[in-house]
Amino acid sequence: MPSWMMIAIGLVLLVAGGESLVRGAVATAQRLGVSPLMIGLTLVGFGTSTPELITSVEAALIGSPGIAVGNVVGSNTANILLILGAAAVIHPLATSRAALMRDGGAMLVAALACLAVVLTGHLARPAGAALILLLAAYIVYTYRRERVVHDASAKMHEAEATMMAPPRGVGFALGLLLAFGGITLTIAGAAFLVDGAIALARGFGISETVVGLTIVSVGTSLPELVTSVMAALRRQGDVAFGNVLGSNIYNVLGILGVTAVVKPIPVPPEIAAVDIWVMLAASVALLLFSITGWRLNRWEGGAFLAAYAGYVAYLATAA
Repeated sequence: MPSWMMIAIGLVLLVAGGESLVRGAVATAQRLGVSPLMIGLTLVGFGTSTPELITSVEAALIGSPGIAVGNVVGSNTANILLILGAAAVIHPLATSRAALMRDGGAMLVAALACLAVVLTGHLARPAGAALILLLAAYIVYTYRRERVVHDASAKMHEAEATMMAPPRGVGFALGLLLAFGGITLTIAGAAFLVDGAIALARGFGISETVVGLTIVSVGTSLPELVTSVMAALRRQGDVAFGNVLGSNIYNVLGILGVTAVVKPIPVPPEIAAVDIWVMLAASVALLLFSITGWRLNRWEGGAFLAAYAGYVAYLATAA
């Protein structure tokens, strides 16, 4: 099978699987009486990041660290420059000061933690366990705070749960079926995507890292793209914004952490030299742009898109 066809099949399965997993998990949680706040904070965040998780673990297990690490670093960069940039161009995104200070701060801490791990040159199990513990601490702190102080951030997480709610009539059993079916599709999609990416890299004589930073990372970020664009079209800028901040936190602390625990791998030197710094610069730029006026304007979204186009052009010439 041609590499491009394997990649296409993998992306379709990842998008379908991620969507089915999230909606099935949300339906099941609702039937169990889980609060919308907890659903939005955990299930939606974990669910939309599942394609990145399965893909990175799959790549690590078959010995492709460029795809495993490049997927996380590239996804975080694409989430900010491509996805939030596109959403802001569609409609300016208002930001909550309280949510930005907490979640934006947590995203920056996660980015710095990713930098520290990448610069060691190796994803080791102790580092992975530390990242997972940081994620658990963030979730517990956020949930306990928002349960007491029902601020704009809590309303945003509840809106995420509502936005990802399944159609009426989806009960507990069907919700479980959708969730398990979504996991199966996601695993199959990750296998197709990783195998296709490796074949593409070998066929064109480019590094797996470049493929991981571009095609794989954008492909696994499609659930975030759909969620953020739909939120922008519905004038729910806080949901689009929170979706990206949460995804970037989960990507580093959860996906990179789990990948390191499952299979320690080396970090490609090109990621440590350039790409991790691009991700960090994008994270800082997002916070600076958001603080000015507490919104992300159309011209700022356009600047993000232009920056991403320049970054991809650089990767293409460097390959």
